[in-house]
Amino acid sequence: MSTRRVPWLAYASLAASMALVGSYVGLSRLLVAVLPVFLLAWLRFGIAALAMLTWLRRAPGEPPLGRHERWLLFWESFLGNFLFSICMLFGVAATSAVAAGVVMAAIPALVALLSWLFLGEQIGRRVGLGIGCAVAGVAWLALAGASSTAAEAPWWGYALLLAAAVCEACYVVIGKRLTAGVSPRRISALINLWGLVLVTPLGLWQALSFDFAAVALPTWTLLVFYALAASVVTVWLWMRGLREVPAPRAGVFSVLLPLSATAVGVLFLGESLGLAQVGALALALAGLLLATWPARA
Repeated sequence: MSTRRVPWLAYASLAASMALVGSYVGLSRLLVAVLPVFLLAWLRFGIAALAMLTWLRRAPGEPPLGRHERWLLFWESFLGNFLFSICMLFGVAATSAVAAGVVMAAIPALVALLSWLFLGEQIGRRVGLGIGCAVAGVAWLALAGASSTAAEAPWWGYALLLAAAVCEACYVVIGKRLTAGVSPRRISALINLWGLVLVTPLGLWQALSFDFAAVALPTWTLLVFYALAASVVTVWLWMRGLREVPAPRAGVFSVLLPLSATAVGVLFLGESLGLAQVGALALALAGLLLATWPARA
């Protein structure tokens, strides 16, 4: 009986990427309290662009980008970088880090749904139940309130977080296509550059009226961590793992995103974790496991 090699390094890359994403989703609530959203996104992409200048060059033996790959890179950045950042930052500012963590738990089920719509993968009974659990968890959170400090959060805050989850699911599906012909480092640099181009007009508009001298040194330090984590490290780790792991299975690892974001909200931001949050998170996690856990042959 033959045994298949387990890609432990790829699994570790995917797990570390999602845990890091969850941490900066939670900590971004501290940044949006000081910096306007578009300015924050612009600074993030700008800092990361400087850090990845040498990553723009083609690797030895890597074919030049075709028209199809160029469009995929644009949509990967527009959905996974630009729209995700805007929706997530506005959403977490209106709700809480715990709310963001629970809503992001729907990502694996959304990946399964998008794979069915755009890649032709069939959705079985278990996947359908998983999607239903994830949606129920998000709905419960929105109805019950994310925390005692955000019980009256506006509905559009949860809608933006859900939109961010959809963008992240698109990022996973498109990223799997890109890793077939482009190196993970170059993907990271190119989609970050597109993000910088897209947000620059809005970032400059907010920068003209912003008092940069009022920002404390710890905030600048957190901003640098956020930029390097969000645009450099997590993207490279995720693309590195996707080269060896199928997209639906990779989606399982995004369970670490809501867990990490929720842990940051509770341990470092003083947010509460009550029955509604636990129940919603449990439903969402059950949904992602049902939708993405590998079935027996």
